[in-house]
Amino acid sequence: MRGRTSVFASRECIFKKVGCLNSGREGGSEQAAQAIRELRRHHSLNLLLKAARMARSTYYYHLQHQAQPSKHAELITAVTSLYHQHKGRYGYRRITAVLKKTGNPVNHKTVLKIMQSGNLKSLVRVKKYKAYRGEQGRIAPNLLKRNFTAEKSFQKWVTDVTEFSVGGKKLYLSPIMDLYNSEIISYNLSESPNFKQITDMLQKAFKRLPADSSLILHSDQGWQYRMEKYQTLLSDREILQSMSAKGNCLDNAAMESFFSILKTELFYLQKFDSIKSLRQQIVKYIEYYNNDRIKLKLNGLSPVNYRTQAA
Repeated sequence: MRGRTSVFASRECIFKKVGCLNSGREGGSEQAAQAIRELRRHHSLNLLLKAARMARSTYYYHLQHQAQPSKHAELITAVTSLYHQHKGRYGYRRITAVLKKTGNPVNHKTVLKIMQSGNLKSLVRVKKYKAYRGEQGRIAPNLLKRNFTAEKSFQKWVTDVTEFSVGGKKLYLSPIMDLYNSEIISYNLSESPNFKQITDMLQKAFKRLPADSSLILHSDQGWQYRMEKYQTLLSDREILQSMSAKGNCLDNAAMESFFSILKTELFYLQKFDSIKSLRQQIVKYIEYYNNDRIKLKLNGLSPVNYRTQAA
C-alpha cells in the first residue's frame, strides 16, 4: 500500500510540473519528458515513467531531441528581441514584417509558434469605438465621406481632441494626422481643452504646409471647430473645412483609430503617477509612432519612412 501511495504521489508531482511547463497545446509528451528529466534526481526512472504513463523509448527519444540545438535558435532570439524592443506592442504579423524587411524570409506561422511557446503575447487589446455625443450644430459639409486614403501628402488631414485622466487631473491631446501615411503632423498637449491649444496645433502644422497645397482638414462637430476664428485660420490658408455628421465618430474613424492605438499601446499598459510623466511619455510615443512603429498598410514601413521613400 505504501508503494502505491508513493507512485500516486510521484504521479501528482509530475503532472503538477507538466502543468507548469505545458500550456495545453501540442507537445505535452515532450513537456512530460522534460519534467521526468528534472525529477530524476529525486525519483527512480521506472517510477517516473510509470507515473507519467510514458514508454522508455519515448522518453529517450525526447531526451535526445532536447539535447540537439534548435534549428530556430537565431530566429527565436530575433523574435524575442523585437518583441521587447517594441515593449510588447507588436504581434506576430508586425514582427514577421520586420524580419522580412531585414532579409529573413520567415513564415508568419513560424513566428506565431515561437511567440506562443515563449509566451510572448501582444499586450495590445482592440478597443471598440464609443459614440461621441458632444455639442451639435453642423457648419461644414462632410467632404471626406469616410474616404481615409490620400494619393499624396498634404491632401487630407484629420483632427480631434482626446482626454486622459491621472489622479483626478486631466490632460488633453489635440493632434493633426495626414491620411497619406498616418503621420502625426503636429499636436498640442494641454491640461485644459481651450482654443489656444487648437491654434497652437494649427500654427505648427501650417509651418509644414507647402504654399501650393490643396488641403481638406476634417474634424467632428466639436465647439473648437465651429468657432469663427478657427474657420478664418483655415480659410486664410485656403484650406477646405470638412466635418463629421453629428454624433457619428465613424466619420472620423482614422483619428479615432490613432487614439485607440495610443491608449492601448501606452496609456493602458503603464501606471502613471502624474500628468507630467504622462505628458513626457506621450511625446516619446508620438516620436516612436511616426518614426519607428511600422504599419502593414504602409508596406511594413513607419509613417515617416513611407513618406521619405515616396519622396
